[in-house]
Amino acid sequence: MGGGFTFFSVVVLLVAQCNGYEDYAQFLQANGVGRTPPMGWNSWNHFNCRIDESIVKATADALISTGLAALGYKYVNIDDCWAERRRDSIGKLVANQTTFPSGIKALADYVHARGLKLGIYGDAGINQMETKRNTYKEMYFVDLLSYHTCSWSVPGSLGHEKEDAKTLAEWEIDYFKYDNCDNHGIKPRGRYANMSAALLKAGRPIFFSLCEWGLENPATWARTMGSSWRTTEDIKDQWSSVTLIADKNNVWAKYAGPGGWNDPDMLEVGNGMMKFEEYRSHFSIWALMKAPLLIGCDVQSASKETLSIIGNKEVIDVNQDPLGVQGRKICSRDDLEVWAGPLSGKRIVVVLWNRSRSKAPITVSWEDIGLSPSDPVSVRDLWAHSFVSISKRGQLTADVASHDCKMYILTPVKRIKKIQEYV
Repeated sequence: MGGGFTFFSVVVLLVAQCNGYEDYAQFLQANGVGRTPPMGWNSWNHFNCRIDESIVKATADALISTGLAALGYKYVNIDDCWAERRRDSIGKLVANQTTFPSGIKALADYVHARGLKLGIYGDAGINQMETKRNTYKEMYFVDLLSYHTCSWSVPGSLGHEKEDAKTLAEWEIDYFKYDNCDNHGIKPRGRYANMSAALLKAGRPIFFSLCEWGLENPATWARTMGSSWRTTEDIKDQWSSVTLIADKNNVWAKYAGPGGWNDPDMLEVGNGMMKFEEYRSHFSIWALMKAPLLIGCDVQSASKETLSIIGNKEVIDVNQDPLGVQGRKICSRDDLEVWAGPLSGKRIVVVLWNRSRSKAPITVSWEDIGLSPSDPVSVRDLWAHSFVSISKRGQLTADVASHDCKMYILTPVKRIKKIQEYV
């Protein structure tokens, strides 16, 4: 596999030199892509393979009518199951004629006309050539081997990177999630580098989301290839999944920043298997970790409670803060945790997260988050939308319900005075 990776690296280098950029990530940043974590919607968590163009159009419209688009949810991403099982006669991907009869380019035009962006799904798996067999059973077996996305319904792109990247550019795709199923043990760096090079050559700034599930620690190598990389397995609409994935993603905090983001998978808020408090914690931690905020529920039928979580502008602003530093777990004892991170303007975001089964007080001391005990700060509660204190010193304690959290922004008092003087 070492020789294969060298080859792919050379491909990336040569293509980059031809386009005037060292790598695709640099090209994306130069075009304003990935400077903050992406926000939008993805079809998989709620619809799985039950997706069609009418749902995508209705979701785009719902993002606008609910006000979510105005808050920054711009990407409308189609996940797996959108294509025909076979490529066309010249080897191009083709939209499923039953579920996407108008084609992907027409759908992109619909989404773009509303000021939104369209995303799509592919897979870095092998798309083997089908050969004739004498018996039906043998033919059926080889037919299965020909389809290599995770649903076994869409052709994989390994070996077709150049034509597939060109097709995405022709369709005016804005976001590309590239999965890792049926890779036959081929190391991911070469496979993802090859697609990154092909996207660069295609010349369209497409947000490239590498989805290899964190198996080969992509946080340590994927930054030059795209704008985000999955650090974990797929999320589930379960409390245990949210906590496990948050901890796994936390390990890679230092690698995230403007242009490249750790991706702990999409949001489950609103899909119905967790409590309101658990969804609020889920959203808060994802925002603090600078994770992509990709809604995973049916936006058309989202409840007021769901919209109150994913539509919290103060929490979204933490996620989209231009400093771009991923918050991390500061301390944990008996499932009572403090997470925190720096924001622009010398502010600090703090989440007090109760992962235990009972209500309990949680305390954050100024020393834990890099402040002097004598430093006065204002404390803004992002879920209550109110100030807890305008001059707090030393520490902050709050009673937090089971599986719930408190989320605050601490702002130096001197900075508040300067802002007031300016106003």
